Amino acid sequence: MSFKEQAFIGAQYLLPQHLLSRAVGWLASCETSWIKNPLIRTFIDQYDVNMKEAQRKTAEEFRCFNDFFTRELEDGARPLASGDDVIVSPADGAVSQLGPIENGRIFQAKGQDYSLIELLGGDTQRAEPFMGGEFATIYLSPKDYHRVHMPVTGTLREVIYVPGDLFSVNKTTAENVPRLFARNERLVAIFDTEQGPMAMVLVGAMIVAAIETVWAGLITPPKRELKVTDFSNPQPITLQKGEEMGRFLLGSTVVLCFGKDKIDWLDQLKADSPLRMGEAIAKAD
Repeated sequence: MSFKEQAFIGAQYLLPQHLLSRAVGWLASCETSWIKNPLIRTFIDQYDVNMKEAQRKTAEEFRCFNDFFTRELEDGARPLASGDDVIVSPADGAVSQLGPIENGRIFQAKGQDYSLIELLGGDTQRAEPFMGGEFATIYLSPKDYHRVHMPVTGTLREVIYVPGDLFSVNKTTAENVPRLFARNERLVAIFDTEQGPMAMVLVGAMIVAAIETVWAGLITPPKRELKVTDFSNPQPITLQKGEEMGRFLLGSTVVLCFGKDKIDWLDQLKADSPLRMGEAIAKAD
């Protein structure tokens, strides 16, 4: 690891992660035109954001930076791969890692892995259906479309908000911060699907101001404590394949988990493979 990388990792431990993230969150929600318009335009130029596919094209059309960051796309910009047995990508981004969940561990990067049980909030029974199954970690870069959609049709069973750190998420931190995805703040959503239980874990990161879901809105609990919500009620929440389930207000990463012998990742997928929401990533067994 270079000196620059060592300094970067060291800073991750020293910075006031939550205070910094909330401050950026305040700036990102500012509606003052002389603040938000230059901020949006600079971001578009810096990260080469493709605004041709967005419904709104200019900084002036967005209420604030967060409104721009979670921008909706033109109709048809993300067609769904056909086939009832096809699992689609939940987001734009790139594959960080994917493969089997072995001995209750998920591969993070060379020399690093973490516990499935810890990732899902520390409950052994919740993790049991995914033991020996498959996972995929999808990283969303700053220029990507930041709404998260359903890979398959599913009925919401349980939602767990897990408080934690807010380390940056990138290749350097994945290789050098132990248990990165299991220690960062995250939202775990468990769905019942035709392929069995599916876990969608939305992982926060440095300067990620918040995570939203379509059923609960903004996930920013006033107390940083584990919160579990059971959705096994007379009016279940069912989302169809391709429907939006949540969004990131800046950042970050989605970890998908399926049970044993339920799905097969497509052969062409590997670490660093680019993804667009709606394209095929796996098939049901």
